[in-house]
Amino acid sequence: MDKIILNGMKFYSYHGVFAEENKLGQVFIVDAMLLLDLTEAGATDVLETTINYGEAFQLIEKEMQKPSKLLEHVAERITKTLFEQYDRLQAVTIKITKPNPPIAGHYDGVGIEIHRVR
Repeated sequence: MDKIILNGMKFYSYHGVFAEENKLGQVFIVDAMLLLDLTEAGATDVLETTINYGEAFQLIEKEMQKPSKLLEHVAERITKTLFEQYDRLQAVTIKITKPNPPIAGHYDGVGIEIHRVR
C-alpha cells in the first residue's frame, strides 16, 4: 500500500490528566501515515486522485485543538475524521508524542501510536 506521510507536525495543545497540563498546555508532535493507492495520482498528476496533505494537516490541527485527557482519545478522533473526509483512505497510523510530560526521568518523549484499517 502506498503512503502519504506527515511527520513532525507540532501543535500547542492542552491534553493531559493533570490540571497543570490542561491549564498551561504544551507542545505535542504528531506523525501521520495515510495508506491508500496512489497509482492514479502518479499516472494523472491530478490532486483530486490523492489526498491533499495541506488539508489533512488542517483536519489534524483542528482535532489537536480539542482538549482531551488521553492521547489515545485524540488519536482516535483524528483517525475518525480522516476516514470520514477521505473515501480513498484505506488505513491510518497516528503517532502522538509528548516531549515534556510531567513525570521524572530522562527521555526524548512519551506517547502513543495507533493503526486503524477501514
